[in-house]
This record gives sequence, structure tokens and C-alpha cells, in this order.
Amino acid sequence: MSQPANPDRRRFLGTAAVTLAAAPFAMSSALLAQSGDARPGAGAIRPGAHTSFAALKQVEAGVLNVGYAEAGPADGPVVILLHGWPYDIYAFVDVVPLLAAAGFRVIAPWLRGYGTTRFLSADTLRNGQQGALANDVIALMDALKIDKAVVAGFDWGARTADIVAAIWPQRVKALVSVSGYLIGSQQANEKPLPPSAELQWWYQYYFATERGRLGYEKYRREFSKLIWQLASPKWNFDDATFERSAASFDNPDHVAIVVHNYRWRLGLAPGEAKHDELEKRLAEFPGIAVPTITLEGDANGAPHPDPKIYAKKFSGKYAHRLVTGGIGHNLPQEAPQAFADAVIEVARS
Repeated sequence: MSQPANPDRRRFLGTAAVTLAAAPFAMSSALLAQSGDARPGAGAIRPGAHTSFAALKQVEAGVLNVGYAEAGPADGPVVILLHGWPYDIYAFVDVVPLLAAAGFRVIAPWLRGYGTTRFLSADTLRNGQQGALANDVIALMDALKIDKAVVAGFDWGARTADIVAAIWPQRVKALVSVSGYLIGSQQANEKPLPPSAELQWWYQYYFATERGRLGYEKYRREFSKLIWQLASPKWNFDDATFERSAASFDNPDHVAIVVHNYRWRLGLAPGEAKHDELEKRLAEFPGIAVPTITLEGDANGAPHPDPKIYAKKFSGKYAHRLVTGGIGHNLPQEAPQAFADAVIEVARS
């Protein structure tokens, strides 16, 4: 799950998100229908309407052979959708056809350690640090000859999208980020939190131990299902929905990437020197100037920052939307219409 940028800003606010707009976008009619209540209405797609993608592809990009779903016209404006942990590209299974129907070329890659994405070399460090994940997106764009794209995501994917937008704004047309500004740093994470806040990060400390690594290796499906339930307490997903995503956790590098991600955050595992300069820039919490819409579900059971705090990090055209109706952490899968509408709207800004 995601981790806010600054320990002072890490809060567990399942219901405290507020509707905020520094420079509001014009709402589409579909988004107006869901900005106050994310339950599907007339003309809105129902979550779970789709169970597969039109096309799954592979491409060599940087240190990876990346697996990804693609849909929409080849010459359409590009949208890159980025998932988090413990989720995968099926979080966007209802979003992708909506965006493709709107004329976008949609790319939804499995992150390193998920699905059919594989490292090209057995010698490459199985590195889950934020800088490595962000560089993967740039490498994928280069491999697919994508000059500029809308980037959108949640959890790890939102952080990665934030980083790409902040550091490579020339490659980003616009941004949609669930839970807002999530760029972090090892230095910020050194500061302890009140016990009630630390409690929400129990899995991070579990992964810091060898017992935790072995436990996740053995029980990765049970562990992931528990996180889904805690992070989205009102989402009544069925076994088939979970299993579609859980299959991607069988990736041979999955456990190593997840464990390294959380250990790196706490300074318990080294990153790679080639990312040092990027991490130094990220530790300064750079602002984001591209047009942005941030989203939050009204029933997000995962740790997430208060929108009032991170609004100032977005200096371009900006709006925040609270998506209601019992929507949890996996907002694209729980409220695909609201997520797709945000992408369409920000892309037209």
C-alpha cells in the first residue's frame, strides 16, 4: 500500500478527506454523477463488468521485459495506468475499455515483480525503491516510443506517477493520483509516528524481519486478501476477482520486490547508486506543475494523507475529488467510472 511523503503527514483518515479544488476542472456529466456518490448510475459502468483485456503484450524496456495490457487506437493520446501493492493491472480492467472507447491508447503495465514482467538479467538487484519504479515507466515510454502521456495510478502506482510528473514533466501531459502526493524519502521516514499511526504500518515492520519475508512467501495469497479487506472494508469482491490479480503475485521476483520496497523505505536495505541523484531530488519533495486531479475514496482503510495538506504541492491546474459510496483503497476497480472520468477530464485540460 501507499506511504505518504512526510511522517508528519501520515494519517489514517478513512473519512476525513474533503472535496478540495485549487483550480477546479469543468466536471463531465458522468463525473458529476459520481463525485458525490460513486455507486453506478444511469450510463455508468458497473464494477466487475469486464474480466479480461483485449490484448496482452511484452516489450523489453530498461532492465525489464514488461508485460502490459493495451487497448484503444494506436494513434490516440496515451494514458499509462499504474497499479500498486498488492494489486495488479486487473485493478483497471473496467477502466481500460472506458478510456479506449473515449479514443485513448491505454497502456497498463505490470510493475516489476508482478504478472509477466521479468528482469532481463539474473544479476540485477531486485530493487523495489521508488526511484527504480519511476525509471521503469520512463524506460517503458521510450521502448514504446511514447513521447508524452497522461499518467494515472493508485498506491505504489500513484507514487510512481507523482514522481514521473514531478521529475519528467516534459513527458507528462497530466496526472491522476489516488490519495494525492505520495513521494517519500528515507530521511523523512526516520521520524517515529504516534503509536496509533504506526499500527497502520504493521505489515511494513513485519516485512522488515526474516519471519515476515518467509511468511509472505508462504502465505502471499492469504496476506494479500487480508490487505484487500482491510484497505477496502466495504468492497465485496468475489473469489474470482481476487484470483485474477493474485495470479500475478506468483511472479518469481514478487516477494523480493515487495520486501525490498518496504525495507528500503525504513533504511534497512540499500538501493542502487544509479538512483541516488533521483532520490536526493525526491527527498526535497518537488512540486508538480502538470494539470492534476487527485482522488480519494470515502472508505479508504489504508493509511493516506489529508488532501488539505498536499494540495499545495500541485502548482498547475488542480482539483481534488472525494468519491463516495463506500469506495476504498483500490479506487479504479471499485469506482471505475469515476476514475476514468477523471482521466478524461484532466487529459482535456
